[in-house]
Amino acid sequence: MPVSKIEWTKQQSGWALWHITESEEVLAKLLVPEVCPQDIVSKLKRLEWMAARLLLRTLVEEAGLTYNGLHKDEFGKPYLKDNVHQISLSHSYPLVAAQIDRFHPVGVDVEQPKEKLLKIAHRVLNKSEEADAGGSIQKNCIYWCAKEALYKIYGKRGLSFSEHLHVFPFVLNKSGSLIGKISSQNSEQLINLEYSLQDDFVLVYTKTP
Repeated sequence: MPVSKIEWTKQQSGWALWHITESEEVLAKLLVPEVCPQDIVSKLKRLEWMAARLLLRTLVEEAGLTYNGLHKDEFGKPYLKDNVHQISLSHSYPLVAAQIDRFHPVGVDVEQPKEKLLKIAHRVLNKSEEADAGGSIQKNCIYWCAKEALYKIYGKRGLSFSEHLHVFPFVLNKSGSLIGKISSQNSEQLINLEYSLQDDFVLVYTKTP
């Protein structure tokens, strides 16, 4: 299996990473009985779609659960069929990430640090976050991933990345902890996150209680 890493943080709670090296034909055979929708026409998007579900299936089965497929709710948030466990998926070709937890909403995001993140930072970060990230592509990428993870945890629409999702300043290392905050409808929720900085990608995932 091309799963590059699975890390369990507690019973039936963990995350996994997949590096796509397979052809679409190979992934399609592994994915049976699930089938990639025909309306996904981009080759890379099809590879991501299939690898994400294969990775999630692997994670679910290694947790000792039965994988019966994946659905999305009215807001587009994925959930497991016939299972109450919380999940999250992310992909940035050739990488796919997944997270599962028995009780708590989770958010995972994997991205590749790119110059374009600096150009859109003002739309994603608030002033304090933008000042802390500065011109560091890696730090901007971590902020971006963290906010994507927070958005997935929230699971609904209507939030502004710069106004409603906040990540507190942090010292850049190869890995570390982050504190995020989701502000919505006069309520605030603090979220603990973990990040991992590699040569060619950034991974952020929820640190479950």
